[in-house]
Amino acid sequence: PPAGMALSVLVILLLSMLYEAVKMGKAVLLRQALLALPRSLSRESLVEPEEGDAGPTQGRWFWYHVGQMLFHVVQVVLGYTVMLAVMSYNAWIFLGAIAGSTLGYFV
Repeated sequence: PPAGMALSVLVILLLSMLYEAVKMGKAVLLRQALLALPRSLSRESLVEPEEGDAGPTQGRWFWYHVGQMLFHVVQVVLGYTVMLAVMSYNAWIFLGAIAGSTLGYFV
């Protein structure tokens, strides 16, 4: 039925847009994580705070890293889902994925 195909194309379009949004969110989080890194990049300064250092920078850096990991997992799942839909070799699904990726990047 045409309604089912239209709904499928719309879902793939939205998933592609979400993929682009997650990709952008991951880049923003990476920038924030890099800004939260301590001045000294030694392993010891990341693992163990120095004497008198309360360690808010280390805690913030850790949570940014956890956020990046979660964004990465969502990005991989969305990417493989869209790829699997495109591999159905349906031209409308393919066009929906391309349009969603284009619109997601534009937004």
